[in-house]
Amino acid sequence: MASTEGIVPITRAFLASYYDTYQFSPLSNDVARLSSEIRSFTADLLNSSPAAEGEERLLVSELESEPPHKVDENMWKNREHMEEILYLLEKPHWPRSLQQQLSPDDAELATIIDRLHQKFQTSLKTLESFQAKNSERVFNTVMTYIPQDFRGKLIRQQRERSERNKQAEVDALVSSGASIRDRYALLWKQQMERRRLLAQLGSATGVYKTLVKYLVGVPQVLLDFIRQINDDDGPMEEQRQRYGPPLYRLTTMVLLIRVFISLSWGRFETRKLKKEEVAVLEQAADVYTTEFERFITFISEVFANSPFFISAEVAGALEGRNNDDYKEISVPAGKTHEVSLSVDAINSYIAWDFSLVQGKINLDIGFSVEYTNPSGEKSLILPYRRFESDQGNFCTCEVGNYKLLWDNSYSSFFKKALRYKVDCIPPVAEPVAPAATEAKE
Repeated sequence: MASTEGIVPITRAFLASYYDTYQFSPLSNDVARLSSEIRSFTADLLNSSPAAEGEERLLVSELESEPPHKVDENMWKNREHMEEILYLLEKPHWPRSLQQQLSPDDAELATIIDRLHQKFQTSLKTLESFQAKNSERVFNTVMTYIPQDFRGKLIRQQRERSERNKQAEVDALVSSGASIRDRYALLWKQQMERRRLLAQLGSATGVYKTLVKYLVGVPQVLLDFIRQINDDDGPMEEQRQRYGPPLYRLTTMVLLIRVFISLSWGRFETRKLKKEEVAVLEQAADVYTTEFERFITFISEVFANSPFFISAEVAGALEGRNNDDYKEISVPAGKTHEVSLSVDAINSYIAWDFSLVQGKINLDIGFSVEYTNPSGEKSLILPYRRFESDQGNFCTCEVGNYKLLWDNSYSSFFKKALRYKVDCIPPVAEPVAPAATEAKE
């Protein structure tokens, strides 16, 4: 049993400093571009033939909703959409005329579909492996702090029995002919049940109550950790704010691909796919699978190296910092948010750090910096550009007013949750040497 002497559960402040060393490079611009094109194609299909009742209506409704907020729920959503896409790309589920391949165009499309199937199959396996390894790592780490006697054995037996029961539940659902959507709804429900059981272990209630009374010697720090780690406002919220935005965009992209294929298959006998649509679909599948696997590789390293516990001294030092400098605001659709800074001395530094907490399709926001001199003349310091997050600074050459502007005016429907920090750092005055002072006197 590992020692927990002098340590406390990981804190959000520590995770903030830890994640500073793991900066995820922005997604390719092709994600936004191709998502927009797929969305346009989807709109064309729906304009010519509205969504039918049932699965089509559900898909379109999901497309109009925001992705889940939790990182792991997004992982399950990506997994569900990929499996649904693989189902559609299997030959028995192609449109009947496409299965017969009566034309050269159909034969070419069939070849492309096979390539897409391979790409999504590889990404799905990557995600499944990540989820399995991460789950096992968390459990094994927790178990290192459990006394290595009958108490640890009881917990392992409880977990194995619980997992067997969960798998039997999934198998029974599949045997009944349930859909992939139904199966993933059950899988997510089971994931939430695992969280609840962990919380019960931490507070010695529910199904673990009988077990916990035997757990004399289990460190309280472990129980505190497993009780609060999954709270909505707990330490993991920092992870969601840092790494959620690119994942949300990928969740939306794979859903768009799934919806487009599904609608195309349903209308294929009266409206075959156009060559430009096939080309964009192939590009989108390539970009999505490449970017998603890059994200999984990155987040795997973050998780693998992230500690569960830290020393009380480190926690105290971090919590003592002023974390209130960051502000969170909602920028409504069609609106802007601005921060004005009055600079009284040249060589001051204006710095900013912002990110979108969560969002919809095309998860970005316009940003620019404008300067107004004492005479009222305006000039652009930083030209308008759309970002999902950004950090930057510049040294002022003139005094006056500097305005930082976040622009959501291009959005017709969706607000943006913005988390930002802005500083104006005055010039540092160099100390005057005694000799210099005497010379001036």
